[in-house]
Amino acid sequence: MNHDPSHAPAGTNPDTSPDGDAGAEPRLIDHLIELRARLLRAVVGLLAVFLVLMPFSADIYALLAAPLLAHLPSGGQLVAIDPAGGFFVPIKLAFFAALLISVPWLLYQAWAFVAPGLYHREKRLAVPLLVSAVALFYIGCAFAFFLVLPSVFGFLARFTPDVVAMMPDIGKYLDFVLVIFLAFGASFELPVALVILVMLGWVTPQQLKESRGYAVVGIFVIAAIITPPDVVSQLMLAIPMCLLYEIGIVAARWLVPQTG
Repeated sequence: MNHDPSHAPAGTNPDTSPDGDAGAEPRLIDHLIELRARLLRAVVGLLAVFLVLMPFSADIYALLAAPLLAHLPSGGQLVAIDPAGGFFVPIKLAFFAALLISVPWLLYQAWAFVAPGLYHREKRLAVPLLVSAVALFYIGCAFAFFLVLPSVFGFLARFTPDVVAMMPDIGKYLDFVLVIFLAFGASFELPVALVILVMLGWVTPQQLKESRGYAVVGIFVIAAIITPPDVVSQLMLAIPMCLLYEIGIVAARWLVPQTG
């Protein structure tokens, strides 16, 4: 007896395989279980690093405050306006330090989740980009700590009147330094961002080269917005970004034949 698909019961799709639907649901559950496992490993790793750093939170803060203390008058120190600031601020710093240290582990968990669904060529390009992104972020933070902060505080100390005693609040100082770290760490990702734009086909290396003048103006505007209101930090962010823009063009040119 022949079955005519046109006489299938209402509400059913003759082209849909019940077995296909039955197989899709377990696959989705497997993905959700894998995602939960990766998130749990990421959180456990982050908490483990945080707990290790907790006993040294005061020492970490003293290290972070060194660029400022070096430019304060003899006997100068930071103050805690909030009565609980002396306790909570070092803990906050320990958490952000743990987050910074755990970045490779967190990215690895994200990579391990998405990698099985990528083609070999995508994996081959994604790994160098991830490694470069992490390295550039750390380089940006190190640049901010060892070069930018001492220069900025030295500049501000020279222009502070003698009748004014510099005694920054420990909470405001931590927020200031974290903003500097994030600004420089994110800005140093510029070459990776340019390479990704070229890989997606949104721009070409030639267009990036031709737009160099506009890019330089945009870089200086961004540097003026995200850095403190002093010329030193603005120049120390804008000049490296201009160099990183050129590095991004070179890297994008090198990858063009592979992305074409």
